[in-house]
Amino acid sequence: MDGQLTLQLLVSLIPTILIELGVLWFLLERRKIVLLSSIAVNVLTNIPLNLYVLLVNDSMGGILIGEALVFFVEALWYWFFTHSIRQAVIYSFLCNAISFLIGMLLWLIFSFCEINT
Repeated sequence: MDGQLTLQLLVSLIPTILIELGVLWFLLERRKIVLLSSIAVNVLTNIPLNLYVLLVNDSMGGILIGEALVFFVEALWYWFFTHSIRQAVIYSFLCNAISFLIGMLLWLIFSFCEINT
């Protein structure tokens, strides 16, 4: 993997982890095992999703299909650690929706800045 691709993956992964930990914290999740598992599952899902988007299909349809798969994988992951399917679905949905929306907002801001420079 070249340095530019590694940088792109880290630029996506690190904010995603921070945002999703923030969402879990806001939802009053304090169990270390759940918070640490969030970091692990993001490494397992974010990197393949971004490789897919960067190298295979960067259409909005491709991104949304990838995000749906990530949602299901992460919901199963959280279910394993929370033992509550309801809580797992809420965690996965809110974490992924908020990090996706923040990511899209940042993409729009950076795109706008590039156009105006």
